[in-house]
Amino acid sequence: MARGAPRVIHTEDELEAYTDALFQLTALENPTPSEDEAIELLTLLIERYEREHYPIPEAEPVSILRYLIQKQNLTQRDLVPEFGSESAVSMFMTEARPITLEQIRRLSARFNLPADIFMPKKKPAARAAVARAARR
Repeated sequence: MARGAPRVIHTEDELEAYTDALFQLTALENPTPSEDEAIELLTLLIERYEREHYPIPEAEPVSILRYLIQKQNLTQRDLVPEFGSESAVSMFMTEARPITLEQIRRLSARFNLPADIFMPKKKPAARAAVARAARR
C-alpha cells in the first residue's frame, strides 16, 4: 500500500504481501476512513485471488455436519436442541429426512457459520433416491 494503489493479485508473493498489509491494517485500534477503505479493498482482492486459485468444493449438509461433529467431539445427541429430537437428528444424518429451514437456522447459530452451507445441494429427485436407498 505504501508503494502505491493496490492492484489485482497475480502471484503467491503478491498474495502474501497483501495479506500482511491487511493484517497490519486490521490490527489498528482506530483505523481512519482511508484505512477502512484499504481494508475493504485488500479483502476483496485477496478473496478474489483465493476464490480463483483455491476453490472450495461444495459439500452436502450431512457431510459438513459429520465433519463438525467429529472436529468438535460431539455426538448426534448433542444436536437435539437444533433438530428437536434424537430421531430427527438420526433421520437427517442418514438422509432419510430433509433438513428444515428452522434446523438450518439453529445449526448456523450453533456453529457460527453461514446458513447456506447447511442448505441441500442435491436435486430433490436425487435426495429422494438416497432416502429410499437408506430405508432398504
